[in-house]
Amino acid sequence: MHTVAIIDYGAGNLHSVAKAFERSSRDCGILINIQVTSDVDIIAKADRIVLPGVGAFPECRAGIDQVHGLYDVLERRVIHDAIPFLGICVGMQLMAKVGFEHTITKGLSWIDGEVYRIIPVGEERNQLYKLPFMGWSALKFCTSCHPVLLGLRDGDHAYFLHSYAISLQAADQQLAITHYGGPVSAIVGRNNMIGTQFHPEKSQVIGLRLLANFIKWSP
Repeated sequence: MHTVAIIDYGAGNLHSVAKAFERSSRDCGILINIQVTSDVDIIAKADRIVLPGVGAFPECRAGIDQVHGLYDVLERRVIHDAIPFLGICVGMQLMAKVGFEHTITKGLSWIDGEVYRIIPVGEERNQLYKLPFMGWSALKFCTSCHPVLLGLRDGDHAYFLHSYAISLQAADQQLAITHYGGPVSAIVGRNNMIGTQFHPEKSQVIGLRLLANFIKWSP
């Protein structure tokens, strides 16, 4: 039975994420051992790692640094051992090189991007686009061949709640966008890593399907 480690570093909607994984594993018929944990020994042996994130980029990065050995075990398992990794919301943003929320904060540098405050552009810049960006929004996919996106289609709606988003330097790492006064990164990824700006655990059928695909993914 594969172990999915959902990282507890004081900055995530952990209970809801764990429950969504339980539901997805039942739906796809694959039993998994779900561990909500900050124990680096458990993380070091996990088959899949999930990094949720709620709040501000600097506080979330500080949360990782405050758990002794967590940064090192994440780097070893995700980068060197190349096990499947999923970042959710700020957990996805932390994959970037740097964040500019309140201050300049170094990210994990796993994705070629930087995290900026959402600024509606052009004619769409008006009071209708308030921050945080909160609610359901349609996805538009930049690729149709990623295994974690199997069964998802343009126009599927997911649930977002954020004021900052990744701006990518590498177009091939952009897997899906949404629109909120302009294009916003919705899903990013490379190699064994994928991140969703939206919350799969709050996105009903679409979110559960993505989590099921992640459970079955063998990059």
